[in-house]
Amino acid sequence: MTMRIHLLSFIATTALGVLVGCAVGPNFHEPAAPLGAGYTVAPLPTSTASASIPGGEVQHFVIEQDVPYKWWEAFGSPALNALVEQAIEANPTISAAQAALRQAQEMVYAQRGYFFPSVAADYAFERQQISGNIASSAAIGLQGNGQNVIPSGPVEPLIYNYHTAQLTVGFTPDVFGANRRRVESLRAEANLQRFQLEATYVTLASNVVAAAIQEASIRAQIVATREIIDYNQESLQILLDKYKQGYAMRLDVAVQEAQLAQARALLPPLQKQLEQTRDLLRVLAGKLPNQELAQRFDLASLRLPQDLPLSLPSKIIEQRPDVRAAEEQVRSANAELGVAISAMLPQFSITGAVGGGATQFAWMFAKGGPFWNLIAGVSQPLFAGGTLLHTKRAAGQALVQAAAQYQETVLGAYQNVADTLHAIVSDADELTAAVAARRAAKVTLDLTQEQMRDGFVDYLTDLAAEITYQQTLLTLVQAQSTRFGDTAALYQALGGGWWNRKT
Repeated sequence: MTMRIHLLSFIATTALGVLVGCAVGPNFHEPAAPLGAGYTVAPLPTSTASASIPGGEVQHFVIEQDVPYKWWEAFGSPALNALVEQAIEANPTISAAQAALRQAQEMVYAQRGYFFPSVAADYAFERQQISGNIASSAAIGLQGNGQNVIPSGPVEPLIYNYHTAQLTVGFTPDVFGANRRRVESLRAEANLQRFQLEATYVTLASNVVAAAIQEASIRAQIVATREIIDYNQESLQILLDKYKQGYAMRLDVAVQEAQLAQARALLPPLQKQLEQTRDLLRVLAGKLPNQELAQRFDLASLRLPQDLPLSLPSKIIEQRPDVRAAEEQVRSANAELGVAISAMLPQFSITGAVGGGATQFAWMFAKGGPFWNLIAGVSQPLFAGGTLLHTKRAAGQALVQAAAQYQETVLGAYQNVADTLHAIVSDADELTAAVAARRAAKVTLDLTQEQMRDGFVDYLTDLAAEITYQQTLLTLVQAQSTRFGDTAALYQALGGGWWNRKT
């Protein structure tokens, strides 16, 4: 028993000593934000243009304003809030990302187990029959008078039982930190999965908001298209009346009928898009396409947020989950390089066993039954056909690749924010222009129809006015919805506020 205690104490002491040793390979250093990083070459305006229409409110950029986790609540739509929460609760992509994170964490816990000795208990029972000739030969060798005793007849075989029990302790000292680097790599992979989970939350919420805005836009386009159809129907009726009075030709009526048919042809594709968008919203909310969706969206139900957060450029690499995930990929590759280097260095092992053996179970640990052993070994790779060298070089190139991908992700993040800011400013100007164009086209169309009814303008003038109004009306609706979409895109580009999520 004393020997067993000494054996286990020796291995435990060795393990603790190794844990404070060094780890080969480069140490990871978190990258700093790019020096002089910014979003635009020229300063951005502090506010956008405005227009007297829903979705045309002026928006202000608030420097250093934090991004809330539930940023979608800024649109002032209880239906949208409920749908996003429902999607987060029921969408399977969240469950899949959560499972991937838990799997990565379990891999870290599993790898940590190699820091400790492995202990195994073994018991073996053996029942064996020995040939009678072998047994008789052994018996002859046991005679003490020095004379051979030849059996006078066949010898019965010998049958016996044998019990063996032992406790084996094995330990591989992490002298050069191979296991520590491996744990570091797996921990980085787990952090990568955590940031991908956060990105999944942000992306899902953004997709729901974008789909809701898309539905509102399509509904507005349907309303506008029906208004266009009504105008074309009114123009056709004017021409029919004039045709009956002999003041219009049949060709003019036919052309207007074709124009009305073209306007009506715009409606079915919009209705198809509406239903497909509703299907998308159902799936995002974890529903089947044949299940009813209570929420309904139009532009009047959405409020354009007027105070927009604008994080400092130096904060982007902290806030963007894709950048943080790319950073963890670099950390993992850095640690894997240490693993590859340690594989070229000596490998140590310690194994010990205590136990007992006897022909009867109760005698295994009686006098003469116990046994023990202690084995320490070291192995130094001398030749492996270049495998270890090229594995280390490959790990080095993987680190270079991960670092380059991180830089690419950072550049893409800044570009994403910059593109969104430019879109917010420019699309506000576009909406202002679209409102003015639609107002002018509406006045022109009303006056043209009135003059055509009185016979002061011809049909072609009225047709041109109709086409112009149709274009400006649809452009206005699209410009309205674009401003809502730009705002949602900014929240996503700034990271989506995942750091404020309560877990």
